[in-house]
Amino acid sequence: MSLSVRVKRAYVAVVRAVRSVLAATGVLGALDRWAGRSRTGLWVRSWFAVHDLDDLVALDTPWWTFAAADEVEAFLADRVDARVFEWGSGASTVWLSTRAASVTSVEHDAAWAQQLVPVLPGNATLILVEPRPCESPATASSKAGFAGLDFSDYVAALDEVAGDFDVIVVDGRAREACLARALCRLRPGGLVVVDNVERGRYRAAIGSLPSGPDGVSVRWTRGRTPALPYPTRTALVSRPVDE
Repeated sequence: MSLSVRVKRAYVAVVRAVRSVLAATGVLGALDRWAGRSRTGLWVRSWFAVHDLDDLVALDTPWWTFAAADEVEAFLADRVDARVFEWGSGASTVWLSTRAASVTSVEHDAAWAQQLVPVLPGNATLILVEPRPCESPATASSKAGFAGLDFSDYVAALDEVAGDFDVIVVDGRAREACLARALCRLRPGGLVVVDNVERGRYRAAIGSLPSGPDGVSVRWTRGRTPALPYPTRTALVSRPVDE
């Protein structure tokens, strides 16, 4: 197990222990009330929801920067029939389902998918596509712990769903390959949400996209993010509207 994984697990364990104390003393309830009145309150309360699906769903927030979530929410508010496709499921799947006509989400982790299915609204579809063991993966994930796994079928799951999409979320595995695939199925004027672009490989993937008058435009957001006490970055990639 890598050092970063051990650190993350230790952090989650400490947060959950603190949350138990806050719940027992009534402080967590006070934070719930603050979260209902203030974005800062929501941010602080969400620290104690890290990797807790039910809690994040109850807080009604995706795990992107607040700035990115605000822009996506405003974008969807003007599109009553909006269709969303998502690589990487979670609280964002539920959040999107309450704001779009339909959401299709692809997940690589069977245990996580089993946990998520019971909380999904009726307009959300979850597709499980597990990676295949392979000595030389055609489509690999650079994340630690996923060596020797091919995510080609996971990326290609987009091709199994008919029609184009107003919003496509790239927040799972093999994100560079997912991003390259996404633009072909994005409606003119649509948005691609690419999370965690503080990572250089994701910025490089965005930088390789076509630019200029007929290319994409990118809105980089950085700032407070649910469940984390430090800032992260989420990018919004948009296609131009056809003349």
